[in-house]
Parts: sequence; structure tokens; C-alpha cells
Amino acid sequence: MVREPVFLSHGASREHETGAHPEHAARIEAIESLLGERHWCGYQTVTSPAASRAELELVHTPAHIDRIAAAASAGGGQLDPDTVLSAGSFQAALHASGGAIELVRRLVAGGPGQVGFSAHRPPGHHATANRAMGFCLFNNVAVAARYALEKLGLRRVLVLDWDVHHGNGTSEIFWDTDAVLLISIHQMPLYPGSGATYELGSGRGYGYNVNLPVPAGAGDDTFVSLVRDVAVPIARAYRPELVLVSAGYDAHAEDPLADCRVSDTGFGAMAALVRDLGHELAVPVGCVLEGGYAVDALARSVVLTMETLAAQPAAPDALVAALAVDPLALEAQERLAELWPAVAGGVREP
Repeated sequence: MVREPVFLSHGASREHETGAHPEHAARIEAIESLLGERHWCGYQTVTSPAASRAELELVHTPAHIDRIAAAASAGGGQLDPDTVLSAGSFQAALHASGGAIELVRRLVAGGPGQVGFSAHRPPGHHATANRAMGFCLFNNVAVAARYALEKLGLRRVLVLDWDVHHGNGTSEIFWDTDAVLLISIHQMPLYPGSGATYELGSGRGYGYNVNLPVPAGAGDDTFVSLVRDVAVPIARAYRPELVLVSAGYDAHAEDPLADCRVSDTGFGAMAALVRDLGHELAVPVGCVLEGGYAVDALARSVVLTMETLAAQPAAPDALVAALAVDPLALEAQERLAELWPAVAGGVREP
């Protein structure tokens, strides 16, 4: 039985004032405006709670939390050349992390077939345990994944990051654990400069940090094939109990901050693959909003993602069915086959 999908948001996202900056409140406003026209795609709308300090400290150092709180209390300012804070930013960030946590609570409680989307700002995947960067204050998806592991009793979480920028913060936070499998598709070279194929994790985490960099100009064929032909086979072998997507939409062809060429249709195809993976593994699937700075394209792609996640699996998506294996996916299969035999038809037990 498919359970009612959930959409989590909070008005505090609009109070994170960034001025003349690509990460601004119109991003959320465009998403919610289009969702309103579509009757919220049948999703239950949920007002996100604020994350508690203890929940943030599952990932972030006390000193980092204190720095963000103090900067907002002082009226905000520029944390680095890319990252801006205002008086309302700390509360916005608390609700962004709290929304991701509440998403995970509801996904796990709902069980197989449960889907959801957490749409807040600021985004999170660049934030490390002790540093804000790349528009990000707290790492929302990392806090939520760690919460699922430590508070909800899960043992394995998959994070698929399709934002055009490498999620360096998520990578660093889970670098040495096999409890989170991070698979990241991102343009390279591009900010923040990390995410090379040889960055595989360490210790128990070796092989659980999978980077799939793509060149400028990569579009639907490359992104969708990397999900279908690399991420999905690895995920099947890993057998996660929860699938989370760091859902950035800045790989879109209309986006001003990068040079990839993914279309609305491409994001829908990736969402269909993730949805079908969740049904196959009988685990819930949720998205946490990251980047995406062409506001109309962002809104369209988020809505299509939500519609696709909530739909029943049917015949293969038209783009997916017609797609040949991309050369970059073939290269990744060869590169990762020793660590993940599933990409070459074998099986690796987690």
C-alpha cells in the first residue's frame, strides 16, 4: 500500500536573507507557488520543527553551532566569499535540519512505499562538521542520516547526491563509516574542487564514498545512465534501509552556476529510478533540497520529482528505456567492479 507522501517546509526559509545572491528566497517561493497550482501533488504538507542542539551535535561540533548562532544574533554578515548570514538565518537553518530529520522520522514510520520531500533553505551538503561553506550552514541530509542511524536504529543509509556540486561536507562527515553509502554525481572541475574518483573513504568507509564526476556539458544521457547503471546496482548490493537524495537541481541546462545540460525530463527519469529502487528494496525514499538557482527550472524539476516519487512503478520511464549505457557509466563500472562486483553482475555483501 502506498502511504500519503509528505512535503516538509517552514516559513523561516524566507527569513534567511542573502541580498543579491543566487541562493535567495525566490527559490522556495517558486517551488511552493507551483506546488499550490498542482494541489501540492497530493502530498501532506507538514510544518517542519526546529532541530534541537543535541540533534545538530550528532554531526556538528558545539563550536560550529555557537558560531552560526552568534553571527545571526549579531545581525549576520559574510562568513566566506560565498556564504551569507542574516539575523533570521540561524532559525532558518534549524528548521532546514529539523525538516530533514522530521522527513526521516516519517519515512521510517511509514515504511516501504513511503516517500517525501523536505524543501528548505539554506541548503546543506557543503557544510562540514565544523565549517559553513558553499551557501550551507548545517548539513541537513547528514544530520538526518545520522539521526536515522543513532535514534531510529537503522544500520545502512544510502545518500544519492545529484547536485551539480560535490557534497564535500557529506563526504567528509561519513568518510570512515560503512553505515552511510554516499554516491555523488557532480560536475568536475567545479566548486568545491573535491569529489575525484580516487576519493573512496577510509577504514570501514573505504569504498562507501563513490564519486561519479562528469564534465561540463553532461546531460540527461550521462546523469540517468550513471544512476541506472552504476548507482542502482551498487545500492542493490548495499541493501540500504533508507534512501535519501541530496536533491540539487543546478545540473539543469537553465542553471547559471554550472555547465551541465540536464532537463526536467532527466530529473524525472532519475526520480523514477530512485522510486523503483525503493519499491524493489522495500524501503522508503526521501529528498532533501540542495541547490538549483534557475528558479522556474528549479520549481518545475522539484514538482516533477515529487509527482514521480508518488506514482506507482509502471513501465520503465521512456528516457530510461531508450537509453544506452553512457561511456562514463562504463568507465565507472570498470573502475568500481573490484569494490562493488554488482556493477559487473556480481554481488558484494555489506
